[in-house]
Amino acid sequence: MKLAQKTFLYAVVAGALVFVLTNRPGSAKARDFAAPAGGSDVTAIDTLLDPDDTMMQHAKAANARILSSYPKGFQLGGEHAPHITMLQRYVKTSELDHLYEAVAKVFEKENPKSWKLKAVKYVYIPDKPLGLNLMVIEPSADLLRLQKELIEAEAPFEVPTGTAAAFVTTPKDPDILAAVIEYVRVFVPDHSGDHYVPHVTVGLGTLEYLDKMNAEPFESFTFSPAGASTYHLGNYGTAMKKLHSYKVK
Repeated sequence: MKLAQKTFLYAVVAGALVFVLTNRPGSAKARDFAAPAGGSDVTAIDTLLDPDDTMMQHAKAANARILSSYPKGFQLGGEHAPHITMLQRYVKTSELDHLYEAVAKVFEKENPKSWKLKAVKYVYIPDKPLGLNLMVIEPSADLLRLQKELIEAEAPFEVPTGTAAAFVTTPKDPDILAAVIEYVRVFVPDHSGDHYVPHVTVGLGTLEYLDKMNAEPFESFTFSPAGASTYHLGNYGTAMKKLHSYKVK
């Protein structure tokens, strides 16, 4: 396993896996927002790409396989919509509208719907006896260029760090993990550029099943982005509330 990928996987395990464990039926819903954007001077955001139908079909097929083995996992869709994170960071809440304008200019000159991205393998984030399965995407020149442009576009609105108040919270989950706060703080540079591991999360299952599933030959396929948005981050680093959608060519 490459160092960048290994660093990424273990950096997010504390957050991503806990999220899916705590958002099963009966847990707090992502729509029960207690801290909408504007309630704090700083907002934690995630600028991301929405995949096309090809990726959606593959992701949901993988998710169905995992659910058949572990029904207590989560179903893709709704609060678990497949997406590709491009950039997470803390920004000034008062400057969000200006940030959207700057990011929109990036997408005006890019043409992501024409890109052919390649899904190459599964990996999982382990937390015995379960694991969070990810479909890893090849970090193409297009993705890396877009991320660099987004970093530059959002830089004027960035703040060095944030607190729990920068995130969306829920009544049943009012606290933000310190590891998540730190993860967003160091996303640039620790999880960007050469350290970027683009992926789509596809399900939660037992390690025993995921070991068998991931050992099977992976049939690589290509797909394209279908849209782009900026979300307000919630606990565990999840894209909880859509703040703005961008026109994507």
